[in-house]
Amino acid sequence: MTTPADARYAIYFVPAAQTNLYRFGCSIVGYDSYSGGDVDLLDGFDQEFANWREITDEPRRYGFHATLKAPFRLPPSTSEAALTDAFNKFAKRGHPMAHIEPVITVLGDFIAIVPRNPTPALDALANQCTTSFDVFRAPMTAKERARRTASYLSPSQLQNLDRWGYPFVFEDFRFHMTLTGPQPEAARVHIIAMLRRAFERMCGEGKIAVDGLALVKQPDEQARFRVLCHAELSP
Repeated sequence: MTTPADARYAIYFVPAAQTNLYRFGCSIVGYDSYSGGDVDLLDGFDQEFANWREITDEPRRYGFHATLKAPFRLPPSTSEAALTDAFNKFAKRGHPMAHIEPVITVLGDFIAIVPRNPTPALDALANQCTTSFDVFRAPMTAKERARRTASYLSPSQLQNLDRWGYPFVFEDFRFHMTLTGPQPEAARVHIIAMLRRAFERMCGEGKIAVDGLALVKQPDEQARFRVLCHAELSP
């Protein structure tokens, strides 16, 4: 049986379930984090890439999203109910609406939707999520820290990891909505071209409004993340 210590939570931007953006994202990664079920891949991807399920295996675990507060376990001093209450109050606090002009590109060695230009309101929202929900974060285990430090981290990222449990916050934060796992350089151009055509077909060329937050839960290490509750951001 799953115990509270097994579960992890996170604060994500997950587009509303009825939007074209969300339908695009979940049909790319093959998973709907609202329902918790698999979904059919977007037409053409499984024919063009016989291994598309493998290409998207890593983002499928998390669902289509952008991280604003990275996954964390709860300390014994708090509860899921308290976290949920704080989440809903945070969403109602009042936040400037952030809009991004989306670009599908390589980020590191994977492919993601990122903003074309800096977005201060979005950075501020991520900063507030990092600090406001840290009281609900249990300290990292030695195993968790070792996994993070296995990859190269800059001095500031290492400081972030030890203070906030995640390297990529504040100046090291970059908003992104992951579409694939790590890809060899030779395959990226073709994958990006397919994704851009599909995105334009389904979502057009408009900006993305970051207008809501999702509290997500992973019951145990083998499970996928699922939306526990979703809240619109009050301006």
